[in-house]
Amino acid sequence: MRGDRVEIVIDAGDTTRSYEVVATKAGRRVDVTIGRGVVVVAEVTRSGTPVRMARFMSSRVLALVEHPVAEAALAQEPSPPEPS
Repeated sequence: MRGDRVEIVIDAGDTTRSYEVVATKAGRRVDVTIGRGVVVVAEVTRSGTPVRMARFMSSRVLALVEHPVAEAALAQEPSPPEPS
């Protein structure tokens, strides 16, 4: 859903770095896949086509936080004008 986001914090040697992947348009979502030593965070369309993708070595990932959009925030969004 639009507004979903995933925050990733990685160990970059002597410091940490923070990345964020956000679902930017309506109908898109953020998927997280973990396997074979790699964490993949991707923004995908309704049909499952990846729009943008971020890959991280799982041994370097310190935190992975999913922030789903709140239902109250969806209710406050203005609805598109109806055609007359």
